[in-house]
Amino acid sequence: MRTLCSSTLIGEFFIIGFAGLVAMKDPSLSVSTVWLVSGIAMVLCVLLCGVVTRPGGIALGWALQIALIAAGVFVPTMYFMGVLFAALWWASVHFGRKIDEAKARFAAQRDSSTPDAV
Repeated sequence: MRTLCSSTLIGEFFIIGFAGLVAMKDPSLSVSTVWLVSGIAMVLCVLLCGVVTRPGGIALGWALQIALIAAGVFVPTMYFMGVLFAALWWASVHFGRKIDEAKARFAAQRDSSTPDAV
């Protein structure tokens, strides 16, 4: 699960950076505010890569997805990108768990089928 979720989060890192560039063109937003918010969100993406398998990591990822969709208020394209990445996040969590379960089953079968060395 960690690999799929981390890949999604790194993709979001870049999308947030590009959204920051687009948001800079809005005259009602100051450049420093745009980059403060974008920078914090980008750092959160990277930090979440490390805690995604810990308790609460998935919930924090969902909070980031909601924030990404909410960014559509300032950059309308982010409504679409936020929903797209929320779907990718769901798929990463869902299929990542299935992969982890399959790996655990395979490891258990492998361990039970190998004879003990004497």
